[in-house]
Amino acid sequence: MGKRLQQQRRGAGKPHYLSPSHLHKGMIRYPTFDDQEGIVKEISHNPGKTAPLAIIEFDNGKHIPFIPPEGMMIGDKVFFTNQTKLKPGNVLPLSSIPEGTPIYNIEAKPRDGGKFVRSAGNTATVISHGERIVLKLPSGKFKKFHPSCRATIGIVSGGGRRGKPFLKAGKKYHSVKAKGCRYPIVRGVAMNPVDHPHGGGAHQHVGKPSSVSRRAPPGRKVGNIAAKKTGKR
Repeated sequence: MGKRLQQQRRGAGKPHYLSPSHLHKGMIRYPTFDDQEGIVKEISHNPGKTAPLAIIEFDNGKHIPFIPPEGMMIGDKVFFTNQTKLKPGNVLPLSSIPEGTPIYNIEAKPRDGGKFVRSAGNTATVISHGERIVLKLPSGKFKKFHPSCRATIGIVSGGGRRGKPFLKAGKKYHSVKAKGCRYPIVRGVAMNPVDHPHGGGAHQHVGKPSSVSRRAPPGRKVGNIAAKKTGKR
C-alpha cells in the first residue's frame, strides 16, 4: 500500500508545511487614514519575510509596521498623502503617481492595505493613466488597478539577497524552512508509481499529458494545472 501523495499532505495544512507564526511580526498594512506624517523609529530583520521591517510612529503615538524602501533610515519622515510628494517611502494613490515611477506594496482594492509587490528587491512601474491605472509587475505582466489604490514610492529594500550563494545544503534547508516552503523538491518522474502520478516507467518520463483539468481529483492534480498553453513560447 502506497503513502499519501505529497500534494495531499500539503493540502491538509499541517504544521510541517506552514510558516511558523513566531517568525512573523504582525500584519503589514497601510493605515486607514490619509494626510498623516510619520517618523521611522526602527528598522529590523523580519525573519518571516524577505524584506526588513520598519516601525513608523505618528504624532498621536500610534505605531504601524511598514515595508521600507531602499535607502530609508531611522529618523526619516514618511507621508501618507493624496498630494504629489515623490519621495521613496511616501504612500500615495495611484492616480497621483506619474508614469514611469517605481512603486511597491500596491493595493488590489482601495483600502485593503497592500497586496502586490512586497518581497525584497521588487518593484512595479506605472505605465499609463485612465479609468484604470496600468502597472507593469515584476513578472512582466501588465495589470489594471483602481486609481484610488495606494502604493509606496521606491524599491523594496533587501534586494540582492540571491547574489550570495548558499554554499551548503544546510544553509538552504534552514532558509526555506523559515518560510514554510516545501524543500527539497523531488521530481515526480523520479518517484515510484505509488508516490506520484508521474512516477514509474522504464525511464524517467511523465508518460501521459502533464496538463490536467481544474476539476481533477486531488491525487491527480499535478503538473500543469488547467494550462491553456505549455512548452516553448
